[in-house]
Amino acid sequence: MTNYINPAPTVDIIIELKDHDYRPIVLIERKNEPLGWAIPGGFMDYGESVEETAIREAKEETCLDIELLDLLYVYSDPSRDARKHTLSVVFIAEAVGQPIPADDAKNLAIFPIEKIPSNLCFDHDLILQDYLNYRLNFNSKGICFPTRPLPKIKKSNA
Repeated sequence: MTNYINPAPTVDIIIELKDHDYRPIVLIERKNEPLGWAIPGGFMDYGESVEETAIREAKEETCLDIELLDLLYVYSDPSRDARKHTLSVVFIAEAVGQPIPADDAKNLAIFPIEKIPSNLCFDHDLILQDYLNYRLNFNSKGICFPTRPLPKIKKSNA
């Protein structure tokens, strides 16, 4: 039997708080390496769909019940996570209430989109820039994401 080495599937959830003015988002401060601010999310469990993973991870890390609104993008750059090759399915969701840090979240904060901290963990700076572009373009022009070009694919000699 062939032993395949595959990327680990993950999800990230951009949670908009719909009961707050201007729909700010929730970021967590990670308890585990790499330390820093990040979008809530985590690894899929075997037998879960990505949607189930997103709902579970949001509840585990923020204690919020979310409603998934949209699929933002799939991020799969092999260097996005220094621990191992992962791919992340990123959802936009909404919730009501006060988030509470739990599980892998040491702390959390609510950020207006214009005050998101820089130097986030993983590729979350890129993800949130794409989210900002999505919010600006989708709301004013009714277009779908992505608004940036897809990465160039290296051709294989195989």
